[in-house]
Amino acid sequence: MDAQQRRQMIASRLGASTAPLSAATLARELSVSRQIIVGDVALLRAGGLDITATPRGYLLPRPPAGIQCTFACRHRPDQMGKELNAIVDQGCTVLDVIVEHPIYGQLTGPLRLSSRYDVAQFVSRCREEAAAPLSQLTEGIHLHTVLCPGQAAADRVREALERLDFLYR
Repeated sequence: MDAQQRRQMIASRLGASTAPLSAATLARELSVSRQIIVGDVALLRAGGLDITATPRGYLLPRPPAGIQCTFACRHRPDQMGKELNAIVDQGCTVLDVIVEHPIYGQLTGPLRLSSRYDVAQFVSRCREEAAAPLSQLTEGIHLHTVLCPGQAAADRVREALERLDFLYR
């Protein structure tokens, strides 16, 4: 298989997948190194394919089912897992985290967390990599874009975040 065929295969796999695919998974399937996959994804993006990189792998954006809400939050870094679990426990997906940086403007980090397992994996990876949350750049203030199946779920998220005193006012 040549490089062009491999990139077509990557695009095809991403198009068929409903969950993120890691570079390591794609590398195993295509018998190449993870770094080759990273380079192929960069070339696919440069060619116009809208590939999103999440903490769990690559995916192609799909139109969301449900309603999107934005919640302004503030908490300590050690409370990140508690905040994210409060959201996913209501049946919603945390799509991203957004902070307003004084130099760079809006910085957005894609998350795509929809279960306690996803949250645990994300928090664990942050610890393993000694990676600080984006909210540390803004004294804990950040936004989350959340996909909810309906207004009732969005209301439950708001109530859960209020109970934890994580909503920024």
